[in-house]
Amino acid sequence: MANSIKEQEREELHKAIWNIANDLRGSVDGWDFKQYVLGFMFYRYISENITNYINQGERTAGAVDFDYAKLSDSEAEVAREDMVSTKGFFILPSQLFCNVRSKAKNDENLNETLEKVFNAIEDSAKGSESEDDFKGLFDDLDVNSNKLGPTVAKRNEKLVKIMNSIGEMKLGDYKDNTIDAFGDAYEFLMGMYASNAGKSGGEYYTPQEVSELLTRLTVVGKTEVNKVYDPACGSGSLLLKFAKILGKNNVRNGFYGQEINLTTYNLCRINMFLHDIDFDKFDIACEDTLISPQHWDDEPFEAIVSNPPYSVKWVGEDNTLLINDPRFSPAGVLAPKSKADLAFIMHSLSWLSANGTAAIVCFPGIFYRGGAEQKIRKYLIDNNFIDCIIQLPDNLFFGTSIATCIMVLKKAKNDNATLFIDASKYCVKVTNNNKLTDDNINDILKLFTDRKDADYIAKLVENSVIEENNYNLSVSTYVEKEDTKEKIDIKVLNAKIKDIVAHEDVLRKEIDKIIADIEGGNNE
Repeated sequence: MANSIKEQEREELHKAIWNIANDLRGSVDGWDFKQYVLGFMFYRYISENITNYINQGERTAGAVDFDYAKLSDSEAEVAREDMVSTKGFFILPSQLFCNVRSKAKNDENLNETLEKVFNAIEDSAKGSESEDDFKGLFDDLDVNSNKLGPTVAKRNEKLVKIMNSIGEMKLGDYKDNTIDAFGDAYEFLMGMYASNAGKSGGEYYTPQEVSELLTRLTVVGKTEVNKVYDPACGSGSLLLKFAKILGKNNVRNGFYGQEINLTTYNLCRINMFLHDIDFDKFDIACEDTLISPQHWDDEPFEAIVSNPPYSVKWVGEDNTLLINDPRFSPAGVLAPKSKADLAFIMHSLSWLSANGTAAIVCFPGIFYRGGAEQKIRKYLIDNNFIDCIIQLPDNLFFGTSIATCIMVLKKAKNDNATLFIDASKYCVKVTNNNKLTDDNINDILKLFTDRKDADYIAKLVENSVIEENNYNLSVSTYVEKEDTKEKIDIKVLNAKIKDIVAHEDVLRKEIDKIIADIEGGNNE
């Protein structure tokens, strides 16, 4: 019963999101437009979050009819200091989503009103512990953009439409929902826009079921972890899977990530709030992880998950300091300048705790190419850091049909071997893409935890054998493909041919006899 209510709520929510997208189609397209939908959803969320929090406190204290949204700004000011230290931000009643929305249709300066509100929310965190978490959060929500319309009046008309659409969404009190409504809406939007935006969208979005697999690989046998980290966190979907799978309180010391793209970095922080992760439980940074890692003081991490950009260029050996960087120096060589994939692997390994697990999506080329990449693979195998390589199905990710792999890293293993799993058939086809089902994920996890050979699917290979294979880590090198061609018994085949030849011989003699009889008859 609970499940059907959950699905019904989710369906209603997704329908409402589709309606917003269709209503506003044409003015701001797909991937760009998500900033407005997500930005206003975030604005509504934090407005309701702070209102619910203050109301609950006052009503528990005896003021049963108290409503923060109906207070005057001057009366509300007394709560500012407490709210900033507790929630990380403050919003005056006049600035709340519901109050701005109620006057929006008749506000000729709605764009200016909203701009002032967004600035005030960011300013409320200035000088406090939460400043970095709120700074620039509304930068991509440009209420004066020509994309919304050619004139202020047209832009405001569009803003009213967005506010009404978001305001009518049945998100309710997030604590009472059977689904994580705000978070679920975010994920649906990101998936919808990423699939429509192709490669440009897919770069910043890991499909939910892949996130699920990566997360569960890192928490096998655990009910809690100290900290989780993603060195290329995009919009944060991988990090937030830990909150769903373990419960956010079982990620004891928080969620850490770094993202180079400013817009995506803002989306990631918004995503944290929409999933009810408090400002003091996450630390997301905006910088180039390989050149300027921002979490030196926070490493090591017990769980690391990532889907870093495939074969992205980086400075590599052109920066002479990097070969001495403790993250890269142990391998004695840097990843090639044209392909930073293994630099992300080395960075993650360096920041992994002794009892931790990292699961990273990899481009297949890094497993068999020579040169510097082969030397890094040699370092990883000789030091027994690779726990498992999983070959995934093709067409799993938006914007690429390539069959990627997952590399699982551990610093403490019970054997000196590497497990190879061919999971390329573990999927179902959905429109043009393949998708991992719950059963697929469970089957892969069982192979991973069993850690033993399974015909045509899994092979536990001694690292000395990998050395003999020049440190080739392609799954196909070790997991034999099942021969689905018809088996032919040569002896039986030869016997059949012999029979056919003998039969042909009999037929030929009979034909010759018939011809001879005919010719004999003609001679008479």
